Amino acid sequence: MHPDTEKASLRQWLAVAAAILGAFTAILDIQITNSSLSDIEGALGASSDEGSWISTAYLMAEIIVIPLTGWLGSIFGLRRYLAVNTGLFIGFSVACALSTSLPEMILFRAGQGFTGGVLIPTAITIVRTRLPKSQQAVGIALFGLTATFAPAIGPTVGGWLTDNLSWHYIFYLNLVPGPLALALQLYALDPAPLKLGDLAEGDWFGIGLMATGLPALTFVLEEGQRKDWFGSPIIVEGTALAVLGIGGFILRELMAERPFINLRVLKNRSVGGGCLLMTVLGAVSFGSIYVIPVYCAQIQGYNAEQIGYVVMWSGLPQLVLFPAMPFLMRRFDPRLLVVAGTLLFALSCFINVGLTHDVGMDQLILPQLLRAAGQPLFTVPLSQMSTAGLAPRDTADASALSNMMRNLGGSIGIAMLSTMIDRREHMHFSVLAEAMTRNATLTQSRLAAMAQAMRAHVVDPVAAQGQALGLIASQARREAYVMAYGDAFWIIAVGLIVSLAAIPLLKKPQKAAGPIEAH
Repeated sequence: MHPDTEKASLRQWLAVAAAILGAFTAILDIQITNSSLSDIEGALGASSDEGSWISTAYLMAEIIVIPLTGWLGSIFGLRRYLAVNTGLFIGFSVACALSTSLPEMILFRAGQGFTGGVLIPTAITIVRTRLPKSQQAVGIALFGLTATFAPAIGPTVGGWLTDNLSWHYIFYLNLVPGPLALALQLYALDPAPLKLGDLAEGDWFGIGLMATGLPALTFVLEEGQRKDWFGSPIIVEGTALAVLGIGGFILRELMAERPFINLRVLKNRSVGGGCLLMTVLGAVSFGSIYVIPVYCAQIQGYNAEQIGYVVMWSGLPQLVLFPAMPFLMRRFDPRLLVVAGTLLFALSCFINVGLTHDVGMDQLILPQLLRAAGQPLFTVPLSQMSTAGLAPRDTADASALSNMMRNLGGSIGIAMLSTMIDRREHMHFSVLAEAMTRNATLTQSRLAAMAQAMRAHVVDPVAAQGQALGLIASQARREAYVMAYGDAFWIIAVGLIVSLAAIPLLKKPQKAAGPIEAH
C-alpha cells in the first residue's frame, strides 16, 4: 500500500489513545494542585514554604525520569514499562489523597512525578512508531492538545473540585482516565522481550550526573524566590550541584560509547531548534498560567472557582482549534504556523501590558482567547518538526529532550516572572511614594478627605487618620503590583518576539515525514 494512502488499524489508534490519555493525565497533575495548595497546607498543618514542596517534589522527580524513558523503554519493552508506570501513577495518586502528613504527601507526589514523567515522552514515540506517515499529523495534534490544554485547565479543574468537593478529589480524579489508559495499553501494545542485560552495561555514571544536576536546577528555580535566591546557602549549594551535574552529564553523554540518551540528535537543526523553542514555549505557557491566577487572586480577590473561569478561556477553545491542525499543517509551511502562533501569543501579552486594577473577568477573556488560538499553532508544528525523520530510538530521545526542555522552560519562566514581579513592585511602589511626597499638598488634601470620611465610623480622629493613611498605602501597593504584572506580560511578549530568531534553525519537514527504520 502506498504510504500516502495507508491507514492505521483500530488497534494502532487505541495504542495512540492510550499514550495520549496517559500523557494528558500526567501533564494535568503538574498544575492541578496549584489552586488547592492553601487547602492542602491547612489540612496537613504545613506552612506555605513547606507546602511548596508538594509541587517541587513532583517536578524534581519528573525531570529525572524523562531523559531515561527512551533507554528504559527499550530495556523493559514499551508495553510493560508504560503499563507498570501507569499502574504505579494511579497508586501514588490514591496515596496522595490519603496522605495525613506533609512528608507523606511529598513522598507520594515524588512518586507521581517519577511515574508520570514516563507517560509524557512515550506518547510521541508511540505516535511516530504506530501510525503511518499520512496520519501522524493527527497523532501529533492530539499530543499537542495534551501539552497545552492540560496545564491550561489544571487550575480550573483543581479549583472546582476543591471548592465543591474537597482537595482529595484532585488526586481521586486520576482514577477515571488512569485505569482506562492502562487497559488500552495492555490491549493495544505488543509485548517485547526483556533486555535486562543492557542494565549492567548502562551509563550509570552519566545517569548519576543527570539525576544530580537536573533536579538540583529544578529545586533552585522552584525555591529560589521563596528563599531569597543567592542570599540563601541552600540555593548556592543547589546551583553548584546543578552546574557540576548538568555540565558533567552533557560531557559524559557526548563522550560515552553507549550513552543512555543520545544528545547528538541536537545536531539535527530541527531537533535542536525545536528544543530551544520548546523551552520558550514552556516558559511563556506555564508563566502565563502562573501570572493570571496570581493577579486575579491578589488584585481582584477572586476565589479558586472564579480564577478557574478566567483560565478556562485559554483552554477550552483549543478543543475546537486542534482538530484543524492536521489540515493546516498539510496546507502551510509548519514554520509559518509557528510564527503565527508566536505572534498571536505575543499580541495577547501586549494587550495585558496595560493592566489596571479594574481589569477583571470580562476584560481578560480576549487575551485568553488569543493565547488559546496561538498555542496550538506553535505547539503542534514544533512537536512534528522536532521528531520528524528520525529512527525510532532517536525519536524517543528527541521526544524526551523536547519534553524535558519544555518543563525546564516552565520552571525558568515561573522563577523569572515571580522574581521580576516582586522586584518591580518594590520599584513601582518607591516611585509612587516619591511622587506622593513631591505632591505633599495634594496628598495631605486626599488624606484629610479620607480621614473625614472615616470619622463616620471611627470616633477617635487619630485612629481615623491612621486608617486613612493605611488605605492610601494599600492603594499605592495595589497599583505597584498592577504595574509589575503589566511588566511581566511585557517581558513574556518581548521574549516571544525574540524567540522568532530561532525559526531559521528549523528545516521544512518533508510531507508526512515519519520515522526512519533503524538498522
